[in-house]
Amino acid sequence: MIQIGDQTYAFSDPMVIGALVGAAIILLVLILLITSVRRAGKTAEVTQILASQMGGMNSRVQMLSDGQQQLFGGLNSVTEAQAQQQARTIQLMEKRLADVTEAMGANLSSSAQRTAQSLGDLQQRLQTIDKAQENITKLSGDVLSLQDILSNKQTRGAFGEIQLNDIVSKALPSDAYAFQATLSNGKRADCLIHLPNPPGPIAIDAKFPLEAYEALRNASTDWEANEAAKFMRTSLKKHIKDIAERYIIDGETADGALMFLPSEAVYAELHANFPELVREGFAARVWIVSPTTCMATLNTMRAILKDSRMREQAGAIRKELALLYSDVDRLGTRVDNLDRHFGQAAKDLSDIKISADKAGKRARRLDNFDFEELAPDTDPKVVPLTPPK
Repeated sequence: MIQIGDQTYAFSDPMVIGALVGAAIILLVLILLITSVRRAGKTAEVTQILASQMGGMNSRVQMLSDGQQQLFGGLNSVTEAQAQQQARTIQLMEKRLADVTEAMGANLSSSAQRTAQSLGDLQQRLQTIDKAQENITKLSGDVLSLQDILSNKQTRGAFGEIQLNDIVSKALPSDAYAFQATLSNGKRADCLIHLPNPPGPIAIDAKFPLEAYEALRNASTDWEANEAAKFMRTSLKKHIKDIAERYIIDGETADGALMFLPSEAVYAELHANFPELVREGFAARVWIVSPTTCMATLNTMRAILKDSRMREQAGAIRKELALLYSDVDRLGTRVDNLDRHFGQAAKDLSDIKISADKAGKRARRLDNFDFEELAPDTDPKVVPLTPPK
């Protein structure tokens, strides 16, 4: 690299190479001049030749100087063009950098907004999850409470009675049943449906053999399963016997009773694996029902109650119809009498009109004093005037 003032030139630049070649030629000329001076003793012919060569060398040096000036001018032009191109490049880069910066700012702002929105949505979802967790916790507590209820026989019985109460109150009118009704034998039924005779009032008793069902479900060996099945049969047979003895009374209740199982699972297990117990209940006139089948049975009872009440009201309806018929007949008679009265009144009005017309004619004749022209009165109803005696 060669630095001249503020300009820097590379050795590979053609102008620099030309300048170096020119300098080498000048150096060679000087060497020749020195050699010529040393050979001053040569002949004049050699001196003239040398002088002519020196003149040619001077012209060449002048040409080389002119070329060097042109080279410097070209280098200046190239330098200015490079400076202008560099300035334009810098401006373009600055503009593009500004555009990129603006785009990045917009993207960052949009990303920040989306991130904030996502965080807001995430917070709402977390709140929803917290509420769901609270509900799950509450439900877990309720399940534990239900387990506590079902683990005690008295509370389990109350649970069955409450469920039976809810089903019956939704299916039947309030005057068609009674809860905790006491029978003549002193036994108290969970619910007594007041059906007409036949079949008569029918009792419903709630039973929940949970221990036997759980033992059957938790059995892991054949022996445990057999023992649990025996426990289930013993429990159900006892319930069937108790209901048949307590709530079926000849002449007071229907010829049968209902055993309400407040669990569809126990009911399904009973019908699937213990059909002999169901048949034994039929034989003892104790029909086992679940919440679903109990609702269907109560709907049938409601239809029976409706039909019975309509039959009870049939006599009263016939009596009211007879009274209505007599009232209508009396009204017809009175209308006929009124029609006769109106007919007689119309005849009387017609007679009165005829008499009024005759009276008017006679009044006009009397007004004219034309007694001679009066026609003899042939009406036998007219009383003739006689002179006084």
